[in-house]
Amino acid sequence: MRGEWSDERLMLAYRTGDADAFTTLYSRYRGSLYRYLTQHCGNAALAEELYQDVWIKVVNARTDYEPLARFSTWIFRIAHNRLIDHYRKHAPQLAASFAPQATDDDPDALDDLIDSLPAPLHETPHALLERRTTAERISLALADLPPAQREVFLLAEEGGLTLEEIAAATETGRETTKSRLRYALGKLRHSLQDLL
Repeated sequence: MRGEWSDERLMLAYRTGDADAFTTLYSRYRGSLYRYLTQHCGNAALAEELYQDVWIKVVNARTDYEPLARFSTWIFRIAHNRLIDHYRKHAPQLAASFAPQATDDDPDALDDLIDSLPAPLHETPHALLERRTTAERISLALADLPPAQREVFLLAEEGGLTLEEIAAATETGRETTKSRLRYALGKLRHSLQDLL
């Protein structure tokens, strides 16, 4: 039954002590939130640490939670702010650029990214190689986007947020958000046109 509840209803139930509601929310956002963080930092271990930090913030904020926006907007805003805090603390020069680490320097991160992609049950070695090559291309294309465009694209694609929700999560205007998404999509189409 909880599986049919909205995110906001689940969070309100969790606020009143329903631990199963939290479990349902956690499982709903496991993939998209983790992929959002991984795409930003390019490091699976760091993404996992940040992911857990986000959920700790959710747990700590439960008593004050009010559904003033969609839950997805709220949690991705927490993730956005956690990324900024991390880069400010550990690498001030990266805070402005939000640049992910190159996957060539960290083959384990690339393997984790590939493993997180859905795949058919029966794969040939050729299909595995093709998928790995495609994942590398997509990762590089995302890394080549300007940081603000990459963030808007990931919030839309991984978070499923609307333009208004992205604008709220990143504290930018709707039209700016819309332009950034349009430019990101254009650049990705251009970079990946041979894959389309």
